[in-house]
Amino acid sequence: MSDAAYQRLKARFARIAVLGEAQAMLHWDAAAVMPPGGAAARGEQLATLAGLSHELMTEPGMAADLAEADAAGEWDGANLELMRHAQARATALPTGLVEASARANAACETVWREARAQADFTRIAPFLAEVVKLQRETAAALSAAMGLSPYDSLMEGYQRGIGSADVEPIFAAYEAFLRDALPRAEERQARQPAPLEPNGPFAAVTQQALCREMAQRAGLDFAHARLDESLHPFCGGTPTDVRITTRYDTDAFAQALLGVLHETGHALYERGLPAEHARQPVGEAAGMAAHESQSLIIEMQASRSDAFLSFLGPKLHAAFGGDAAPYAPENLGRLWRRVRRGFIRVDADELTYPAHVILRFRLERALIGGELAVADLPEAWNEGFAALLGITPPDDAKGCLQDIHWHDGAFGYFPSYTLGAMAAAQLMRAARGAVPGLDHALAKGDMSPLTGWLRLHVHGQGSRLGFQDLLREATGKPLDPVDFTLHLTERYL
Repeated sequence: MSDAAYQRLKARFARIAVLGEAQAMLHWDAAAVMPPGGAAARGEQLATLAGLSHELMTEPGMAADLAEADAAGEWDGANLELMRHAQARATALPTGLVEASARANAACETVWREARAQADFTRIAPFLAEVVKLQRETAAALSAAMGLSPYDSLMEGYQRGIGSADVEPIFAAYEAFLRDALPRAEERQARQPAPLEPNGPFAAVTQQALCREMAQRAGLDFAHARLDESLHPFCGGTPTDVRITTRYDTDAFAQALLGVLHETGHALYERGLPAEHARQPVGEAAGMAAHESQSLIIEMQASRSDAFLSFLGPKLHAAFGGDAAPYAPENLGRLWRRVRRGFIRVDADELTYPAHVILRFRLERALIGGELAVADLPEAWNEGFAALLGITPPDDAKGCLQDIHWHDGAFGYFPSYTLGAMAAAQLMRAARGAVPGLDHALAKGDMSPLTGWLRLHVHGQGSRLGFQDLLREATGKPLDPVDFTLHLTERYL
């Protein structure tokens, strides 16, 4: 066994990581500032970079070094294991398929923006059909190589170690919980005073300043970050150059503010990854369920807590003026923790949000498995939505066209959202037990006790541990959905 081989692998993976960073910046640019006329060229750029990364990952020297390499110590040992796993996934896929997928994803995403604005599924259907076809080919190839079902092989690309057999019983249990909890929450809510809506307009420039301030209070350093606008809020970029986006509505500020706090949670994770293992697999985040837990612990667990709202309410009133009553902490609590059966996932409350994810999980698994044709997606979506939440979307913009994920080739991602919400509740419960005065600090607008604990127990761990082991070390147990339902019961029932 050879340390020299391991050092060569580290150099190769660092080069691959740099190509990934370039892709990340091009994706951010496409979403935030690229003119429409650049879409075709951008698709070729992304396809070429994806192809180059794939070629580096699958070159014969990589396999030889992986066979020969030896790594001492826990971190390097984990890094080598992750290298072998990444190379096994890469060699399962021909370069042509990787490039074709990147090209099809970029083309579909561009058309999706138009189709969504027009609520016209027929406009996107042929492009999405091509994406799905290539994703099925990808899933089949990965399935054969990794010994997983086709859909699970895609899920593994977002959260290693979690498959549909793990998710199905969790989602079934939550569906049963929701069937009882939702009408109870609605009944309890109906007995409370109706929340007061703040009166706009709310200038975008004021919203932006407020968003930046709250992101900084959460711990984001804008010497290594940017805040921009995009159709679909997201966090991208690199650990030393994080890009977050939101969208502003001058009639309502909450979506922008809470969206930025959500994306700031992602950004803090990226900024807190172990710098000494940068551009190595072990220095990356522990998966997308882990990532979503970090966005949701900031947005849902901390920022919507009674403690933080007691700080935030006066800040909002000072920024926007007008009647102070809508900004009273107790009113903000009723307003921002209001349970409402709605069509749009990103606007959903904590209680109903998992239903949106459950629907997407079932539909995307059927699309990849061939049981659902792309042409039948709108009808299947509407039927599934009605079964879960009792309402039917009035058009496809509020239905199957609302999310970017499938149109960008991200199949297998959606379960991470709800797994992340469950992990966030579990981590917050552990943090409250471990950090004295956490809520007292939140009441002063100080998130540093929370983010400091997360930096130690989550961010700084990189991907040294799998999702379940990460939770086990941080909280004393693997994922326990009961912590999430307890949180929802305490807050809504």
